[in-house]
Amino acid sequence: MSQMIRPPIVLLKEGTDTSQGLPQLISNINACCAIVDTVRTTLGPRGMDKLIYQSERQVTISNDGATVMKLLDIVHPAARTLVDIAKSQDSEVGDGTTSVVILAGEFLKAAKPFLEEGIHPQIIIRAFRSACELAKQKIQELSIDIKAENMREFLEKCASTSMNSKLIASHKQFFSKMVVDAVQLLDDNIDLDMIGIKKESGGGLGDSQFIAGAAFKRTFFYAGFEQQPKHIKNPKVLCLNIELELKAEKDNAEIRITDPTKYQSLVNAEWKLFFDKLEAIHASGVNVVLSKLAIGDLATQFFADKNMFCAGRVPDDDIRRVCRATGAAIQNTTSNIIPDVIGTCDLFEEVQVGGQRYNLFTGCTMTQTATIILRGGGEQFIDEAERSLHDSIMIVRRARKHRSVVAGGGAIEMEVSKYLRDYSLSIEGKKQLLINAFAKALEVIPRQIADNAGFDSTDILNQLRQKHAQGEKWFGVDIVNEGICDTYESAIWEPSLVKLNSIVAATEATCLILSVDETVQNNQAEKAQAGPQINNQTRQALSRGRGVQSMRGRG
Repeated sequence: MSQMIRPPIVLLKEGTDTSQGLPQLISNINACCAIVDTVRTTLGPRGMDKLIYQSERQVTISNDGATVMKLLDIVHPAARTLVDIAKSQDSEVGDGTTSVVILAGEFLKAAKPFLEEGIHPQIIIRAFRSACELAKQKIQELSIDIKAENMREFLEKCASTSMNSKLIASHKQFFSKMVVDAVQLLDDNIDLDMIGIKKESGGGLGDSQFIAGAAFKRTFFYAGFEQQPKHIKNPKVLCLNIELELKAEKDNAEIRITDPTKYQSLVNAEWKLFFDKLEAIHASGVNVVLSKLAIGDLATQFFADKNMFCAGRVPDDDIRRVCRATGAAIQNTTSNIIPDVIGTCDLFEEVQVGGQRYNLFTGCTMTQTATIILRGGGEQFIDEAERSLHDSIMIVRRARKHRSVVAGGGAIEMEVSKYLRDYSLSIEGKKQLLINAFAKALEVIPRQIADNAGFDSTDILNQLRQKHAQGEKWFGVDIVNEGICDTYESAIWEPSLVKLNSIVAATEATCLILSVDETVQNNQAEKAQAGPQINNQTRQALSRGRGVQSMRGRG
């Protein structure tokens, strides 16, 4: 009898919670579906916004999937995977963040009944990956390459489509031209840091300005600033990374002298060095001086007397845009200022925009930078407009590099879904059912667009299935007329890269979640242990086996 009673084998610490098998898989899927339901209603041109309240001073209103997912404090480990794919979609493409989360949720929902029927997760993963490869091939086959002469029209339509679901949709024609102008000014590397977006409360969206050059808010200034010129034609611009300010001797250095009469000579020498710097700047012939560091009151008055403009503490990204626009180079010294490091443009001026004054550099012949000054009523409204512009700029940037396009409005998802259904009929076994489920899951995009617009999604999907069965591959949801239309002819275009990235990222996230069959969590390890706290020195001594001697020595 005693031989039959075996002591339990303890592998994990006390308080460790383990969940495994099918219940764990279903729990992970349910958690992900709950997250998807949060952002589901933000999809499409008629998507709703989410108000996320973090504190009294931090309230965010947005329908951008990546923004909402970042701000949600998700603690479920499997559901965090959806946050990661939304972030990756945002950084890689810039748009389609809501779509990728909804697709991943729908793929998981499609896999759930098969898991409950006893099909092994690895069989589902293989079938989904196979379906993903087929979908990629079909999208690449359907994509239309845009000719160079039609590039401007193509980019504007891609920008406009991106803005359809945003807060600035009512001004999409105005902003789509602005975004394309900004991206086309950049060089082939298309560095997005060279597009500055400034936010200024007041006015309406239509009062927003596009500057083909550089602009920044007036920085902190000293007495003498108002005497400086604020309108200079053909300025010569010098950008510095040095401080032009005298500091008190007691704060600046420690001086030890034996003869007090020599103190004044030290002060005079310091002033001479300072004025030598200012004279060197003036002698170089420049009339606009910008610095990342402070320009003090003495230097400000000196430049005003010489009819020169100066600005200190200019933010790093702004001064880099000025350099890119004017051709200047940032200097770390005032000695040997050669003409090659001095920039120029047609006009420098200081103008009033809302409640702030802005310094503008325009007419730059070789400019590779742009600045957009956004206007609007409220702070949250302008923040959301900035996020919308960022997504649109990312889309145009990708479209400029990859000149292939597909129709939006759920058309490409319906066509790929039809293709996968037809393919599934040519194979047999479990894979046929799984690829068919993958194909049905793709229909969630047009269905959700219709639902969010208040349409009868069942009726819309039936009409779309009929059209696609007849070979009309570009038919999608028509938001304007509450029906369906040829979205390619309606100029609802999206870069094919957006759709490719969405399907691939959603499939990979689904496969990752399906491959997890056990979760080990030790809540006790996160809590502070009872008893006296041990410092690092004692802990190291204990680990070396000399804990008793160490503790006695401390006593």
